[in-house]
Amino acid sequence: MVDFGGWDMPLHYGSQIEEHHAVRREAGMFDVSHMLAVDLAGPDARAFLLRLLANNVDKLKEPGKALYSCLLNEAGGVIDDLIVYFFDPEFYRLVVNAGTAEKDLAWLEARRQALGQRLTLTPRRDLAIIAVQGPKARELVWQARPRWRADSEALRPFFSAMLPEETMVARTGYTGEDGFEISLPAAAAPRLWQDLAAIGVKPAGLGARDTLRLEAGMNLYGQDMDEHTNPLAAGLAWTIDRAGDRDFIGRDALATEPAQQMLGLVLLDRGVLRGHQVVNTERGAGEITSGGFGPTLNQSIAFARLPRGITLGDTVTVRVRDKDLRARVVKLPFVRQGKILV
Repeated sequence: MVDFGGWDMPLHYGSQIEEHHAVRREAGMFDVSHMLAVDLAGPDARAFLLRLLANNVDKLKEPGKALYSCLLNEAGGVIDDLIVYFFDPEFYRLVVNAGTAEKDLAWLEARRQALGQRLTLTPRRDLAIIAVQGPKARELVWQARPRWRADSEALRPFFSAMLPEETMVARTGYTGEDGFEISLPAAAAPRLWQDLAAIGVKPAGLGARDTLRLEAGMNLYGQDMDEHTNPLAAGLAWTIDRAGDRDFIGRDALATEPAQQMLGLVLLDRGVLRGHQVVNTERGAGEITSGGFGPTLNQSIAFARLPRGITLGDTVTVRVRDKDLRARVVKLPFVRQGKILV
């Protein structure tokens, strides 16, 4: 057990490598109740999110549709990354990171008061969240809870459904695999966990969650981006919608392309890539933001912020314990739905 965002969290339940492979090959589950759901309700909910989020909630037309976005400050730094779920024009749900939850709530409330908009912000601390991920994840969830199948079987990726008993099933995740993220009353979570475990869904901890998201090319807040990081330098340009004249917070600060870009590295020599290691290139130095061993690839991999002009396939060197090790520059992600892409 380790501290994570003020929560006691399992690093692993046994073998981190086995947990990782279980998610890639069959199904694993994560207790992600440390993440906070925040319900936004009221006639000004959409207008509020149009101003607050870098991505455009006008894309959300169908009930249940989800959108990944950054919450930016005026300087264009990333306050947090989150998912917003749309249910009707006066009701949305945000799911934010544990370590930033209090900061996010304060920021949202301050903006709500400043804008004078008619909406309520309700932190749902009464909910737990269990993520079930892997190629067999959905079938096993339906085996454990047959009554959920009718309402969730037709869900497309990045869609969600509200079920009875304060339960939300979303076809989202943080592993690069298919599956569900299930929000439900905290009192009901232990039984669901036990029922899933009884039919073979493997519990997985933070270690496997980190290697899975690394292989899937998914950023970790506080490591790959923070309040001082321009999202364009963190590989998050795809989460920003600058079409039209929508005036979202931080837009003006994104007018200039940053000098660095986020790319992937695959280590060619023996060793392990880690965060903050210096990357030397023909165009200057860069830095690894996240790195580690990728069990699916059986190689060490990393995200690196590198000077613009570096191209895919280039060989760079990484300073590891006073040695310069060779690494190949690749496009992210490394793995998606069990397939190696580099």
